[in-house]
Amino acid sequence: MANIKSQKKRIITAEKARMRNKAVRSALKTAVKKVRAAVEAEDKDGAQDLANKAGRLLDKAASKGVIHKNQAAKRKSGIQSLVNSL
Repeated sequence: MANIKSQKKRIITAEKARMRNKAVRSALKTAVKKVRAAVEAEDKDGAQDLANKAGRLLDKAASKGVIHKNQAAKRKSGIQSLVNSL
């Protein structure tokens, strides 16, 4: 355990950030999973709506630094191509 006051604070803030990032990543996975389920059910309108919501979540995560912007672009492209395959 750290003895320096600033390092103790960094440990606490790093843990908060880790938990927040974990929650955001989990939400991203759930959103993408919902799009895949809608595509398998062949619900084009629903899948497109869910893809738009997932795209917004991915952009937000990228802007906050949870994931890299290229990773967000890759995932958005992948889910949109799934929807377009309907």
